[in-house]
Amino acid sequence: MGHLTRRDLNASRERLRDQVAHALRAALISGELRPGVVYSAPTLAEDFGISATPVREAMLDLAREGLVEPVRNKGFRVTEVDERDLDQYTEIRALIEIPTVGRITTTAAREDLEALRPIAEDIVRAARAHDLIGYLEADRLFHLTLLGLAGNERLVETVGDLRKRSRLYGLTALDERGDLVPSAEEHLELLDLMLTGDAPAAEACMTRHLGHVRSLWADGTRPA
Repeated sequence: MGHLTRRDLNASRERLRDQVAHALRAALISGELRPGVVYSAPTLAEDFGISATPVREAMLDLAREGLVEPVRNKGFRVTEVDERDLDQYTEIRALIEIPTVGRITTTAAREDLEALRPIAEDIVRAARAHDLIGYLEADRLFHLTLLGLAGNERLVETVGDLRKRSRLYGLTALDERGDLVPSAEEHLELLDLMLTGDAPAAEACMTRHLGHVRSLWADGTRPA
């Protein structure tokens, strides 16, 4: 039960396992791998056109991240994320990211903030081009790079882990309704507010953005 979109993997590279893990995360985000469904490493390996070993190793990496769970003699089940999980992830992210954005607004160098503009524009561009994986990768880069300006590597790791655990399902339907574009444009709004040095306004924008993201999660995880 694989049938993933074929992705070109460079077998000559040393870290094929990492490439497979990245491709599997992308499949989770796009909804190709569905929550509650069990997938076997050999079947997924056929979709990738590689041996089962790097796929199995990559699935173990995802299991350590809480994205899948081993099922004895069958493979790996994609973990299901319920509304309670999403509420808790949102709460933790809000506790971390909102005050951190306020602090960065008053401490970060203007040139460091401006350096984020091309990434924010990439998010909007990907949303408008219906490039879901590109959207989420640019979104992740923007948020983690922004938080990195606080100088706390553990904080960035924590938020990165929360983002992985709260990945989106069913983005295709959201994209077709145009719901991703407003969320994408909020990144530029946040950046502009931070560049003015208005910490309260930046925190308010971040609060609204996380609420918007939570609503996307709810739509993305609701059965069709």
